[in-house]
This record gives sequence, C-alpha cells and structure tokens, in this order.
Amino acid sequence: MQLKVLFVVPYVPDLIRVRPYNLIRHLAERGNQVMVVAPWTNEEEHEKLQQLRGPGVDVAGVDLPKWRSYWNCLLAVPTTIPLQSVYCWHPALMQTVTTLLADHAEKSFDVVHVEHLRGARYGLKLLQELADSAVPVVWDSVDSISYLFRQTVDRNPQGLRRVLTQLELQRTEWYEGYLVNAFDHVLVTSKTDKKALEELAHLAAPAADKVAVLNNGVDLAYFMPEPGLQREPATLVVSGKLSYHANVSMVLHLAQNVMPLVWAERPEVKLCVVGKNPPREILALGENLAVMVTGTVPDIRPYLQQATVAVAPITYGAGIQNKVLEAMACGTPVVATSKAVSALDILPGEDVLVADDAQQLARAVLQLLSSRDLQKTIGDAGRRYVENHHSWKAIAGKLEAIYWEAVIKKRGKYL
Repeated sequence: MQLKVLFVVPYVPDLIRVRPYNLIRHLAERGNQVMVVAPWTNEEEHEKLQQLRGPGVDVAGVDLPKWRSYWNCLLAVPTTIPLQSVYCWHPALMQTVTTLLADHAEKSFDVVHVEHLRGARYGLKLLQELADSAVPVVWDSVDSISYLFRQTVDRNPQGLRRVLTQLELQRTEWYEGYLVNAFDHVLVTSKTDKKALEELAHLAAPAADKVAVLNNGVDLAYFMPEPGLQREPATLVVSGKLSYHANVSMVLHLAQNVMPLVWAERPEVKLCVVGKNPPREILALGENLAVMVTGTVPDIRPYLQQATVAVAPITYGAGIQNKVLEAMACGTPVVATSKAVSALDILPGEDVLVADDAQQLARAVLQLLSSRDLQKTIGDAGRRYVENHHSWKAIAGKLEAIYWEAVIKKRGKYL
C-alpha cells in the first residue's frame, strides 16, 4: 500500500548527504509518494534540489543565506537550546511546510519524516500543527550529537572549537532527551547512538521503546569495483568531509603517527587524502611529495577503485562511517580502527583489518601492501558484506515498515 511522505531535511540531499538522498529515491522506487522540503544556500544546491524531482518525488524549498544561520545562532546563545537546532531554521521554510499541509488537507500525508538535530525545530512545529490529526512525525536523529560532543571534549580540542563544544554539550544532552520523548518515533544509524539517546530520554521523562536503528547503506550499483581497472601498487586512500573535526583528527593521526612507520619500511607508498573543504593543517600535508590532498572531487569512486588500501583510522565519532562502506563496496581492502567499524556487523580480519594504535595500523597496512592475494581476499569479502547488509533498497523497505508501525499506532489513538 502506498504511503504519502512529507520529508523535511535541513539541507539538500545529495551524494555527500547520502542518507536522505538514497532513502528518498528508494522510497519512491517502492511506489511511495515523497514530498521533499529543504533549504538551499547557493544556486548549486538549488539545482541539486530540483534534480531530486522525478517519479514519486516532488520538491519545495527556500533560500537560506549564511547570515540567517549565523543570526539564528547568535540569538540562541543566551537561551538553553543548542545552536545546531536553530542553524537551519527559516520561518519561510516552515510556512512552505504549513502551506503543503493545508493544500493536501483532503488527501493528507500519511507520515512526516524530519531529519537531524538541525531539522528538529521544524519537527516540533509540525507536532503542534498536527496535534489533532493521526499523522505521526518521525524524527531521524541520524547520530546522537551529544555523544559526539562528549568524545570531542574528552579529546581536549583547543580554541573556539573547545568553547563551542562545551557550550553545546549540556544543552544538547537535555534537548536530545526531550526530543526523543516528543516525537512519535525516532531513528538512529547505530546501536551505540540508540543507547545514548535512550539514556538521555530517561533522564528527561519515562520514554517508550520507540528508538529504532536504521543503518546507512551503499548504492551498490554506483560504488562497485571497476572491471579491468588495475589498482596502484602502493597507494593508500583516506576520505571524508574534511570540514568535519573528527575527520580532520583522523587524517592528522594517519599522517603524523601511522605513515612514518609505513614509510620506514615502504618509502614508495603514496597517501591520497580525498575530501571536501580541507583546512590549512590538512592542505599543509601536501608539502610532502608522498601525500596528495585533492580537495573536492567530482567523483570519489576512481580514488577508491584505484587505491591499494583504504584506511579509516577514526579515533572518535558517531553513527555509521559511510567512507568505510563505500570503500568496501568498491572492493577496496580496508584497514580501520574499531571505532570506525563499531556500528557494523563485520568479521575483523575477514571483512576488514581492524587495528587501533599507530603501530598496529601500520602493520596491517604493510601486511596488505605485501600481498595481492590478501588484498583480493579482504576486498572481495568487504564487497560481499555490504551486498548482504547495506543495500539501500532493503533499508528503505525497513523504513517503510517503521512508517507503517508509527502510522498504525497513531491512528489507533483516534479510533
């Protein structure tokens, strides 16, 4: 049976923001009607939003200039709400959502889906708008942001980042607990984030068991081994959005602590750092002739498909690491820390090589570099793992079932 879904996202879904992008596409492929509402910050994002339009998918949105996001945060400083929760707020976007609800009054949406802490304020307003209806509002937290902030504080960041993180931590813990109790259903990407949110919810008030794990997936037709393409003999690739502090920490740890041990035995090894918006300290790594920092690339797949090994030495973070899943989908053998794969049901040593300190990471990398047979064995196993566990098609089917559970439960209150 077809569902009509109002899907509110605080940013434009695309190949970087893969979770909403793929959920929307695959929900539509399953025969559902999805109305996507999102703000854009520039013309490129506006075009990407329009490109989502297609069979089963319609879109609407407004321009959200950076100055408004900064102004929202400034106004929130003296309050008790997290800055993240107001960063993407725009009254015009809320009015767009309200108008859509009014226009569809005769044939109401079956369910409302709101993503991320940055979109939660829209969700709270929608709970008010739909207070007398049987339409459930599902909040996809994605990750527990306060869990991430606690790890960031523990790593003792310096300067403005430390001040902002400490400012946000207590607010976000309270707010996330409140949100879990407020919404009809809550989604996260991992069991660790589920536990973190449920603990916060019980601090706020007794909460029903309504937090569900909805893993991230991989577009298996997009990320795949390139037939006939020869891999580089000694090239490592590390990828991720490099404006994100946990990824910056990961790359610096790799370059400063792990690679010197690798180069001591294999000086010919190259390191390719691929990711959007690298800060100065990452760009500076490119002064080493053995390191290439690409910045934004139009397509990450060639870098994954040609690399000998993908590395993900993540020291802190939350949720599922898409960078790991995408490399595995490309058949690239992965060396990762236990933190990077904690949300995956992998077999360490078979699907991925797992190591935590610098010496162990270097040894795992050198082990793979020295054996083409091991590269193929681990690479093939990684591909099979994502095929079996992280198909977006199957994940969209699970989301559809969660929607129906929320719909039936909410409608039951009105019978």
